[in-house]
Amino acid sequence: MQDVFAELVWRGLIHQTTDPNLGAWLLEKPRTVYAGFDPTADSLHVGHLVALITLRRFQKAGHRPIVVIGGATGMIGDPSGKSEERPLLSRETLQANIAGMEPQLRRFLDFESGQSSALLLNNYDWIGPISFLDFLRDVGKHVPVSVMLTKESVKSRLERSEGGLSYTEFSYMLLQAYDFVYLYRTYGCELQIGGSDQWGNITAGIDLARRVCGVQLYGLTCPLLVRSDGAKMGKTEAGAIWLSPQRTSPYQFYQYWINLPDADLGPCLRFFTDLAADQIEAALVEHHKDPSRRQGQKLLAGELTRLVHGPEALAAAQQASEILFGAEIEHLSDQQLEAIFADVPSRTLSKTRLLGEGLWIVEALCEAGLAKTRSEARRLLSQGGVYLNNRRVEDLELRLGPQHLASQTILVLRTGKKNYALLRFG
Repeated sequence: MQDVFAELVWRGLIHQTTDPNLGAWLLEKPRTVYAGFDPTADSLHVGHLVALITLRRFQKAGHRPIVVIGGATGMIGDPSGKSEERPLLSRETLQANIAGMEPQLRRFLDFESGQSSALLLNNYDWIGPISFLDFLRDVGKHVPVSVMLTKESVKSRLERSEGGLSYTEFSYMLLQAYDFVYLYRTYGCELQIGGSDQWGNITAGIDLARRVCGVQLYGLTCPLLVRSDGAKMGKTEAGAIWLSPQRTSPYQFYQYWINLPDADLGPCLRFFTDLAADQIEAALVEHHKDPSRRQGQKLLAGELTRLVHGPEALAAAQQASEILFGAEIEHLSDQQLEAIFADVPSRTLSKTRLLGEGLWIVEALCEAGLAKTRSEARRLLSQGGVYLNNRRVEDLELRLGPQHLASQTILVLRTGKKNYALLRFG
């Protein structure tokens, strides 16, 4: 048995525990531990990584992880950390969201390792069949309203929100508390983990188990993912950084970590990678010799992109990153190029312009807006400052055809070091 608690401490992944002796308790024997994820979208996002990777660490240390998808709790909506009530999702939307989340969850854990094999469960399977009256009698009877009102998730919501808290949201805590009791009775689960905003829900489950089962269960929370400047990590101007490649491309995911501020590098290397303490320390020392090279961020981005998207996606993201520094463009798709050059001016032309004699490079520069006149385009070409798919153009009379496309429909033109434009042919 590995000492997972000690590892979590040095990695900075423990915010609160319900027992100061939790570390010793974990060393006594393999335990079953769970974390829940409500299907509020068809993909997980960066904010979910802390809990997921923490579950992964428990499994590697010899414990059994359970991932609970909130098919039932997702129908209600957790008020924790929210100033307004979540919109209620239809059953069809919830099912689509669950289908999107499942393969992502399976990337993080081993579901075929024998005794410590992970389980992936849906709480609708045990909450859905319970009648309202049975739930009130078997669960609600054991939870004092006075105790629920002291939980931060409820108290802060009542203080901040003009609309207060609906009975539906107020009931969320009972559902999550019952999850813990059910998992204890069915799978012997004794520990629940979650973000620090889940403390009230976790302790509600511990209280309920003590009242109805006469047992002591345990809870552990991880810090919420925030940057050194206080901003929520995993958020950009364009929105959340998702784990789905359809929502956030592997290149965009990789670039998010490449652009991480230096102040956040050490904590993120500890939070998200399997690197040992001496490896992280050595990486930080090397990084600080020349922070402009972003060696530490490249290490972090590589480790996380490989974990979330796989080695092939990582290789493509690294290749795409090199393209912005002048590497030749080849073997990429339209989607990949669009992700790389999302902020670059573009124009769409008819694909017939590439047929016959083809499109004169001088005209292409004008069409792309990289030259205002043909004479300016010729001057740029004669000075060696024009690049097609990051290859220097030396022929002033070059005619562009389908063979010059960087992907299915896109040409990438550049003047100087970083003045890019795209031409699409449709």
